[in-house]
Amino acid sequence: MTTFDSTKSALPELLEDIRQGKIQLPDFQRGWVWDDDHVRSLLVSMARSFPVGAVMLMETGGEVRFQVRPVEGIAPEKVTDNPERLILDGQQRLTSLVQAIALPTPVATRTAKGKNIQRHYYFHIPTALEANDRLEEAIVGVDENRQIRGNFGRDIELDLSTRQLECEQLYFPCDEIPNSDEWEEALQEYNQDAFSTYMQFRKQVISAFRQYQLPIIELKKETSKEAVCLVFEKVNTGGVQLSVFELITASYAADGYNLRDDWYGSDIRNVQSRKQRLEAESLLDGVESTDFLQAITLLYTRERKRDDVAAGKQGKQVRPVSAKRAAVLELPLEDYQRWADLVEQGFKEVARFLRKECFYAQRELPYGTQLVPMAAIMALVGNRWREPVIYNKLARWYWCGALGELYGGAGETRVANDLEELLAWFEDDDAVPRTVTDAAFQPERLDSLKNRLSSAYKSVNVLILRQGAQDFFWEAGIQELDAEEMALDIHHIFPKVWCDAQGIPARECDSILNKTPISYKANRKIGGHAPSVYLDKIQNHASVQLSDEAMNQILEGHCIPPDRLRADDFYGFVEERRTRLLALIEKVMGKRVLAGAEE
Repeated sequence: MTTFDSTKSALPELLEDIRQGKIQLPDFQRGWVWDDDHVRSLLVSMARSFPVGAVMLMETGGEVRFQVRPVEGIAPEKVTDNPERLILDGQQRLTSLVQAIALPTPVATRTAKGKNIQRHYYFHIPTALEANDRLEEAIVGVDENRQIRGNFGRDIELDLSTRQLECEQLYFPCDEIPNSDEWEEALQEYNQDAFSTYMQFRKQVISAFRQYQLPIIELKKETSKEAVCLVFEKVNTGGVQLSVFELITASYAADGYNLRDDWYGSDIRNVQSRKQRLEAESLLDGVESTDFLQAITLLYTRERKRDDVAAGKQGKQVRPVSAKRAAVLELPLEDYQRWADLVEQGFKEVARFLRKECFYAQRELPYGTQLVPMAAIMALVGNRWREPVIYNKLARWYWCGALGELYGGAGETRVANDLEELLAWFEDDDAVPRTVTDAAFQPERLDSLKNRLSSAYKSVNVLILRQGAQDFFWEAGIQELDAEEMALDIHHIFPKVWCDAQGIPARECDSILNKTPISYKANRKIGGHAPSVYLDKIQNHASVQLSDEAMNQILEGHCIPPDRLRADDFYGFVEERRTRLLALIEKVMGKRVLAGAEE
């Protein structure tokens, strides 16, 4: 027995069913994401009667019972909550058409660069009639006031804010395509001489929309939930690729569970957002839904592996601990529900651990991915991570991963290994994880650290901050100033202008060895002066008044050798500061950085 039908539907009828809510979306579907260029291109294609692809719908009333929502732009309270069909594929096209053609409100879209905009779309009738290949030029998008403004909004370049202005200038609004009676009456009143021109446009362009037949593939209500989820995944492989979160959301929705509500929350269904609860902790602001699912999957697959071993399975019969995409997609709903709250608490414990290691802002974190195995571990060990033995091992592992730059790229294998190996190390001092043994930091790496987004760069910067580094100008610690949202940045210690004048190559001047976090005020005082000059200026400033000894203490807090700095000895400074920074790195990694070997 076939599980689907193939047919065609007239565009106006399809859009009207969507507008009335007879056709809606399963709530697990992502939001509408098409930009202005995509909307224009779609309108042109339909005006030329070009094919735009089939739409897949599913009958409701079968065993698959999804929560639903209307297409974006249609108020939920104005439509039924019991639709006849759901959109499985074609959401972006249908939503674009509904918003541009079937609704009087502006289309809430975005530019190609991602800026949110409001647009009403028009066809300039004379341009549209010149030739089919001019239709793209004929499409005009105006703002929510039905105007185009230039000169930073000061000048009105096109004004279509009244029906009279539309008719006089012969701009036909796309939201009149389904029924143009009112517009035609206005045209008779305001621009009767152009009516014959309009009738040509109506015959060539408006009729193309009204007569357009959209191919429809319709799944019958008897289709199983497994088949629905598989079809949904297969038909959404093109365009904007579905994330693992969206795919597993579809799978859970077939069992009546709304994962999107759980993560993002829902005002309609009065569900709190797990994402918002995590983001209340600033260090967790970057945690994504996929990170959360991976942490749970680690715990689920760890249990599964233990069950396989207990059952006497060996070799490849034992399923591995994994956080890979395929493993996440296999995560059973009951295991998600069982672990979700514990993993949420695990992420919160990760934030507490990071604060103890002197991380205070999400932008300071070397890797977001390293939080995944940590959250899974915290879910298992609970408050035991505060025990000195566990804490010290966890901290050493963390810094080895960050400074060894081991969590870049696809790290699913390391994530899984670290979960098992860290838990084993907590119980056995000899079971050192590979992330600790693999990690190495060569002294020469400090010379090449110039990109402040790199893991090692961020790590070294935090190691300096956690020494209690004070600002050169303000009477406060750098982290204290940062918390107060003062203008801070990582600046040159020997100014770039001065280095250029001394013939010091940029590769040496710009490395992290010659940089440290200070306030904008201190940096302005530094300017392009030699250190011996700017230190004197800062110390003797009326608002500072610091002795050499007091200033030297501040410099020491930044791992800066005061004597070398005051002597303007760049190369002596670089080598001595290298020694000091390497000492910090060796301490947190628990190994000699030169060879990367265990002490």
